[in-house]
Amino acid sequence: MKPIHLLAAFFFVMICNSVSAQSFKLAVHVGANMNKIAGQSFSDEYELGYHLGVAPEIMFAKKWGLQPEVLFSQTNTKTSTEFSDIYNPSLNEIKDIKLNYLSIPILLTYRPAKIFALQAGPQFGILMSQDKNLLEEGKEAFKKGDFSMVAGAQVYLLGFRVYGRYAIGVANINDIDNRDNWKSQTIQIGAGFTF
Repeated sequence: MKPIHLLAAFFFVMICNSVSAQSFKLAVHVGANMNKIAGQSFSDEYELGYHLGVAPEIMFAKKWGLQPEVLFSQTNTKTSTEFSDIYNPSLNEIKDIKLNYLSIPILLTYRPAKIFALQAGPQFGILMSQDKNLLEEGKEAFKKGDFSMVAGAQVYLLGFRVYGRYAIGVANINDIDNRDNWKSQTIQIGAGFTF
């Protein structure tokens, strides 16, 4: 059985078990992204973006829970001078890149204390839009999907939560060729308002 099938089966069992969950809370999340794409074609500096969406928290045991989220997430980055050398000789300037993703992190939550949680899990990203002026003839440079691993912490304060996390891309999102691996890296800081 493929690892992705095992992962899907694990989360299906977790969700089924959560039907008898000890608690369920829904939050709206909003926050900042600091993004970069690792690879010689892109700048090594983090650029500011944002994210917003919904995040239910399902506690299926006293200290354990699951937090599947649906987020609109904007990734901003810049090309490096190597990009034009490798892919587009007519592009002789550093270009700002904007990618919009529908991100779906599925985070396992461990709450050692009532006000604090550690979180980790996979994140699936669906590319909603991208800059089409990066390559000649409007060819798209980025794959339609991204797969990342996420780890972070969350603090609960009177009806809202504050969180910080780091996501590192596992999949190569370069859709041009295999001369350069492009992998996303994101630092997220945000707040969730609980209903």
